[in-house]
Order: sequence, then structure tokens, then C-alpha cells
Amino acid sequence: MLLTKQILAFRPNKMDWIFATKTFLAGMLALYVAFSLNLAYPIWAVGTVFVIANPYSGMTSSKSLYRVLGTLLGAIVSIVVTPALINTPWIFTFFLAFWVGFCLYISLLDRTPRSYICMLAGYTTVIISYNIVYNIDTSSVFDMAIGRFLEITVGVVCSAIVTTTIFPMHIGPAVKTRVSKALQDTRELFEKILIDEKELGNYSTALSSIARDIADIHVMAVHLSYEKSTLQGMTKPLQEMLHQLSMLVSNLVSMAERIKQLDQIDMKYRDALKVANEHIIDFLQRDHDISEFKLNALPESFDQDFAAISASATASQQVMLLSLRMDLRHFIQNVRALKLIWQRIQKGDATLPESVAPLTTNYPSLHRDYGMAVRGGISAFIVVVVATGFWILSGWKAGFMLAEMAAISACILTFMDNPVPALKIFIRGNIYAGVFVFLYAYGIFPYVTEFWQLCLVLAPFVMYCLMMFPHPPLTALALPLLMGTIMGLNLQNRYVLDQVFFFDASIGTVIGPIISVYVIHLVRAMSPDITAQRILSLHYKAIRQALYIPYGVNFRIHLRGMLDRIGILNTKVVQSDSLKKNIHLALIESSAVIDLTRIQELMNKMDDQLSIFQSLADLQSYLDDYFRAKELHQAEDELRNTLLNKIQNIQQEAFVLDDINIAQRLQVSLNNIQSSLCHATFDETAQVHLVSA
Repeated sequence: MLLTKQILAFRPNKMDWIFATKTFLAGMLALYVAFSLNLAYPIWAVGTVFVIANPYSGMTSSKSLYRVLGTLLGAIVSIVVTPALINTPWIFTFFLAFWVGFCLYISLLDRTPRSYICMLAGYTTVIISYNIVYNIDTSSVFDMAIGRFLEITVGVVCSAIVTTTIFPMHIGPAVKTRVSKALQDTRELFEKILIDEKELGNYSTALSSIARDIADIHVMAVHLSYEKSTLQGMTKPLQEMLHQLSMLVSNLVSMAERIKQLDQIDMKYRDALKVANEHIIDFLQRDHDISEFKLNALPESFDQDFAAISASATASQQVMLLSLRMDLRHFIQNVRALKLIWQRIQKGDATLPESVAPLTTNYPSLHRDYGMAVRGGISAFIVVVVATGFWILSGWKAGFMLAEMAAISACILTFMDNPVPALKIFIRGNIYAGVFVFLYAYGIFPYVTEFWQLCLVLAPFVMYCLMMFPHPPLTALALPLLMGTIMGLNLQNRYVLDQVFFFDASIGTVIGPIISVYVIHLVRAMSPDITAQRILSLHYKAIRQALYIPYGVNFRIHLRGMLDRIGILNTKVVQSDSLKKNIHLALIESSAVIDLTRIQELMNKMDDQLSIFQSLADLQSYLDDYFRAKELHQAEDELRNTLLNKIQNIQQEAFVLDDINIAQRLQVSLNNIQSSLCHATFDETAQVHLVSA
């Protein structure tokens, strides 16, 4: 009902009209070329235009390339496998089921637009192979596969010609706007955290939003290589800049947590902090053209400002202030590095400053949900076996349509936690499409004798569906409705509509997705709460791993993956209050992970015969046990109490260390661990004074 109300309330704007007109022209051009070349199934040419349609030319171009590559891979597999297995239907079925499941598994692990290649290769093999079986008496395997590849290529080429020549809309300016907004939001949040104590209560919401923006821009940047805009070719440096920005998010969280601790003790330091904040903001805004040789520069009054802050603070606040000072210094340097990288990107310079260690790897260190990928692959395997088995056992000639639609619907929406509601809309779209096919085939097409007439009668329906594409909630129904209608009409040069096949195919296009819905509901579907709980378990595991990673590029790459996971967590609409709290705490925990590796670094500088060295080793072991318990959803209260007691004992032991620098850094890290990793309240922590010379 909600979707119906949205459709009734839909009013297309100017950009919707432009997008729909361009896409419709590209579709009709593809159909005309396919007719002219006398291709067997021109509907695949026009259907390809609609599937890859996107307001941004870069997204259309990239998806076009991925679709061609996926189709080519699927065609090659079908050519190789079909002749060998066509006479053993059950072995053929299990091979295709395994292939679709494997391709979907790989696709779900690759969180970039190129994942479309693998997913498409899986169900394209099924489509070509089953069409070969259906048309075995009239077509060869090679002709069918080549025909499908040519049809897809025609659609891709026609789409590229139209979208890049008629009012092209580049994604580069949109990416530039999103990046500028993320940097602006980060700066504004920094100002609020240091000035407005009320902002500390909801800073995590704003930072979570920034983390989501980083993840979105990371994906959008992939398309920059496929268009001619000011940011063309800047995908890698832009993604590297986003990696560095995610480090800044962690930095902001750490600052906010230290200020919250300071406020709990005494707020007299706030006046001096505001003065320092004004100097920092003025310094960051003053340098518009940053030199690489001055990236580590600080405001001239930085040391004096912090001396004034320390003088106005109590003795028990000095540990937190030392930590805050370190965070502010890193924040200033990171902001300047980001500004320099962004300046270079906008000038077309893809190089990074020498002092900035790149965090990009050949296989991006982003969150990958192997459990979801496995379940998705298994569900696709079962769907193909059940649907194809029904076709084989029933002897229903048009059952191949059921099996094809089952395979397609088993793949297209598995990136969602629970694809079932969206698949139900997909089924509704196919049902409505059957009605439109009937109306066109028997009410309109008998009077159509010229191509221009065909375009004229298709225009109102096709363009209205296309105008809904730029609006994600409406696309869920518009895309299956449009594709179901176009594919169901099966337009050809010698157009003849087989009434029996029409009804059989219409039934198959509905029953196939229904099979997918039931299998996915049983095997694959998960609530956002379950998904969030699983991601949190991976988060706790990553904290344990950080205990043993020395500080350096590898650690920063590991932390980047953790922050990406936090961004995904914050997209989950969970119902459980405890889960909401844990998701909020996960962001805070990530900000203190660096203190785990600092403990290891400080231990390497100590005499291993000291009692404090063994105490720190025991602390690492306790932390490992604590987060393992959280990872496995076991009771951790007793472990947490033991940890807090151990930390407070080590804080006292730090006073006997001869090296004052090590003692102070140790106190800072221990304070951060107990506050941000163990979430100790003010009453649970002993206010230890800073070790002084």
C-alpha cells in the first residue's frame, strides 16, 4: 500500500523527463539496430539499455562494460559446458546450480560495482543454456551464445552513444559535492566538540553519518574512470583520500571521549580550550595552498595554549589532557594532509604526499561478510536445482522460463539483509507486466505496421516507468514492470505471438520468483538485528587481532577495515535497544584500538624483567579473553571487572618507571583503554595523576 501511495503521489521533475527521454531514445535505437541486423532476440538489446540505465553517464558506462564482460563470460561457459552435459540433465542442472552459486558468492564479497560481472555471468549461463535446450531443433549452441552477446553489445553501444552525447550528466561534480560536504561536516563537528558540551551527547550520530558518506563515495569513485569529467582518472587517489578521512573520524571520536572524561571531573579548563580551538580553526582556514614540506606544521600558539589549558585543569585531568593534546596534533596534521590531497586531485594530480603512507591494497581492506556470501550462494544453488528439477520432472516445455526467472531472482537482490520483501514487489511487477503484455499484444499491436508507430505506442508506458528509475523506492516496482513487459512482448522482425506460450511464459515468470522467495526466506534471509550482531562479532574479533599488530601501515589498514565495518553497522535499522547501544559503542571502541598497539610498542622499550612488563602481558591476555567473550556472546562482566582492576594496578606501577616519557604514554593509553574499550564509568575509575619528572 505504501508503494502504491508513493506511485500515485509521484510527480516527475525536469531531470526525470530528460533521463527518461534519453533512455527511451537509446532503447528504441537499440531495437532498430537489432531489427536491422536481424538478431534473433532484439528484446535483449532494448532490455539491456533499460537495465543499465542511470542518470549519471559514468555509472551507465561502467555498468555497460561490466554487463558485456559478464555476458561474455556466461556465453563462454555455456558454449563449453552445454554440449558436454546437455544429454545428462541432472548433472547439467547441478553444474549450473553450482556455477550460479559460486558466481553469486564471489559477487557478494566484492563490494564494488564490478561485482556485477560475476553475478551476471552466473545467471547469463543459465539463460543461454536453457534457451539452447528449448530451441535445440532450430539453433546451435554457438549461434545462441554469440547472438546473446551481440544483442547485449548493441544495447550497450546505443546506450553509451546517447548518454554521452545528449545532455550528459557526469558523476564527477556529484562526487566533488559529496567530498566537500564530508570535509565540511568533519570540520563543523570538530568545532562543536571542542566548544559545545551539548554536542558531545550526539556526536556519534554525526560521525556515523560521515562514515556512511565515506562508504558511499568510495563506491561512486569507481565510476570516475568511465566518463569525461574534472575528476576523470582520480579513482585511486580519491579512494586513498577517503581512507585517510576515515582515520580522521577515529581521531574525532577519541577527542570527544577525552573531553567527556574531562568534563566529568571539572569544567574550568573549557575557557582555555575555547581559546585554543579558535587558534586551531583560524590556522586550518588560513592555509588555502598547503605546501607538502609544511604538512606537520602546528599553530604558533599551540604549546602556549595547552600550557594555559593544563594550568587551569586539576591534577587528575592531566592524563586526559595529554591524550587530548596528542589527538589534536594528529587531527591538525591529518586535516592538512587531506586538504593537500584534495587540492591535488582537483588539479588532476594523482600523487600522494611523501609523508602520507598509502592505505590502498590490491584487495581493498573493506568489510566482507563471508557468512552472507555463503548463504547467498547456497540459496542460489538450491533455487536453480528446485526450479530446473521441476522443469525436468514436469515435462513442461515452457518451464525453462520458470527456471531462468528463478535463477535471476535468486541473484539480483541478495545484497540485502532480507531480500524477500523486495522480491515480493518484483513478483508484483511481473504480474502487472503480464497484464500490459496482454493489452499491447491483443489490443494495440494488431494496428501497428511501422517502426515509428511501435515507438509511439510504447513511449507513454516506457517513459513513465523510466521516470521512476531515479527514485529508489519506486525503482523496485518500475524496473521489473518495464523489463517484464518488454521481455514478454518478445519483439521480432517477424512478430507472431503464440497465445499458449504467452500464458505459459507469464505463469513461469511468476512461479520462478516465488520459488526463490521461499528458498531465500528459509536459507538466506536475515533480519537487520541478526546481521548487526554478526558484524559486531567480527568487530570484536578485529579488536583482538589489533592486540598483536605493530603500529604502522598494516595496523592503519586494519583500522580502516574496522571503521568501514562501523559504517555498514550504522546502515542497519535495528530494533533492539541493546544492539543500538553496542553499535554506538563500537565506534568508540575503534577509536581506542590504537592504544592496544601503543601498549605493545611501549613494552618493546621496557626491560622484560620488570614486574610491570609482565603485568602488561597479562593485560593483553585479559583483553583477548574479554573481547573473545563478547565475540562469542558470552558473559563478560567478571572479565571486565578483572580488566579494570588490572588497569588501575598498572597505573600505580607506572610511577616506578625511570623513563618518564614511557610512563606518561603508558598512563594515557591505559586511561583510553579503560574508558573507550572497557567503557568504565567515572565511579569505576581511579583518577590517577600524571607521572611527572
